[in-house]
Amino acid sequence: MGLFDWFRQRRQKIPESLWAATLAAHPFLADLAVDEQKQLKMLAEAFLAEKEFSTAGGLVLSDEICVSIAAQGCLPILKLGLGAYHDWVGIIVYPDEFVVPRQIADEGGIVHEYDDILSGEAWIGGPLVVSWHDVQLAGNGYNVVIHEFAHKLDMLNGEPDGMPALHSGLTAGQWEETFFAAYEDFCRRVENDEETIIDPYASEEPAEFFAVMSESFFELPEVVDREYPALYALLKSYYRQDPLSRRTKAASAASTAAS
Repeated sequence: MGLFDWFRQRRQKIPESLWAATLAAHPFLADLAVDEQKQLKMLAEAFLAEKEFSTAGGLVLSDEICVSIAAQGCLPILKLGLGAYHDWVGIIVYPDEFVVPRQIADEGGIVHEYDDILSGEAWIGGPLVVSWHDVQLAGNGYNVVIHEFAHKLDMLNGEPDGMPALHSGLTAGQWEETFFAAYEDFCRRVENDEETIIDPYASEEPAEFFAVMSESFFELPEVVDREYPALYALLKSYYRQDPLSRRTKAASAASTAAS
């Protein structure tokens, strides 16, 4: 019986060796202070006890897969709590990118069918789907887990539109003013063919801007803070975390230890 089976039955703790390996594989997790790492581990354990993992495409479910996704997916809710993911249960993991059949009707009413090749997708009220290959590529602003879990946060109050359900520390007016000003500026930059460190896919629509900016907030906080300081402050208030300060402290501690 694998670790995940034990989680479903007895809510076991993640073995320290597996947890250490997970942190080491993801520097943005290793930046967490010791108490935050402990908090994240407990949250990931509770997450694993609640959610149902399954695989497709011949992938064999493993403890490494479950813990990696749980750790990355719980980072955004480290200070928000597991209740933020209360309205869904399933996680489907493919070995690599997967194909989703689509239909779209043109202005003349003709329906066109096509295949969409994806690395991740989140469905309202339904499961979250990710590619294990892409999960392992996390880093430098690309994180399919954080991206799709951010969509789930966005879906808490309906169709994803770039505005998640806000807690008492934020107002809709404050969010709209700051978020959409940054979104419009980013769209302008992409339209003008400007090279951007942040994934240009963020310009697709407000929901994708929120998801991509959430990836960058946790993995490239210095970039978001430099290019969109007001948006960084907004995300810091929403997530109740400050990855830039966290990274600075981690770098300072590493420097002190090395000297």
